[in-house]
Amino acid sequence: MRPYGATAARDAAAAIQPLIGDLAPELAIVLGSGFGGLVNDVRDHVTIPYGEIPGLPSVSVAGHAGQLVVGELSGKTVAVFAGRFHAYEGHPLQLTAFPIRIAHALGARSLFVSNAAGGVNRSFSAGDLMVIEDHLNLTFMSPLTGASESGEVRFPDMSNAYDAELRGKLHSIGGRLGIRLRNGVYAMLPGPAYETPAEVRMLRTLGADAVGMSTVPEVTMARMLGMRVTGISCITNLAAGVSQAPLDHSEVLETTSRVAEKFQALVRGWIEDM
Repeated sequence: MRPYGATAARDAAAAIQPLIGDLAPELAIVLGSGFGGLVNDVRDHVTIPYGEIPGLPSVSVAGHAGQLVVGELSGKTVAVFAGRFHAYEGHPLQLTAFPIRIAHALGARSLFVSNAAGGVNRSFSAGDLMVIEDHLNLTFMSPLTGASESGEVRFPDMSNAYDAELRGKLHSIGGRLGIRLRNGVYAMLPGPAYETPAEVRMLRTLGADAVGMSTVPEVTMARMLGMRVTGISCITNLAAGVSQAPLDHSEVLETTSRVAEKFQALVRGWIEDM
């Protein structure tokens, strides 16, 4: 059995199912750095630490609670992954995307991803919320590397990785709530060091609007599984060379905390509109 393959995901889901009873998640949500407060909006929920789920270790990055919360949010049953795993922690990409396999095995067919990102686009400001239109995988690695399991798509189509209709719903909700949303392309680099000014100039030339160290493996896995995906990047700081200020993870958490209420309102409205 592959450590983070389909069979392992079904085993993890089988271990989770008795804990959540009749709850059947329709949607999965991955919360990035500093956005864990959304779990407080989940009603009648069950909380499971990652370390108690077969195949998932505990998390090690500040701002990531490391727990699965299953319950009701805006009238839908959701599986909220409060925190994620990163390749820079030494994890294989197959593990970084394993929560998505688990969500799919539990029944979720749509995915909402979120992350904290550096602003590459010069018109962005710290605290902006960017609807992800597309991504650049500049790690040049994939969670799908390795033997393909029976029934899985070997070469998944990524031409509509971030579902156009679901992105439209986000903009409609944002307009209704008076929340200004940006659009842009998210680029993933391996980290954990922040980008150099030269790398940021390269990213801008390549068409990136924001840069971070996550999300792409999750989206790739979701698309292989046939899940619809949408997502938000919180621009927590301006990338090196855009701003002369030193970059620090505490700044990331401070900014996400500042915009968390808007983010949570946007997600609640989007789920209600699904």
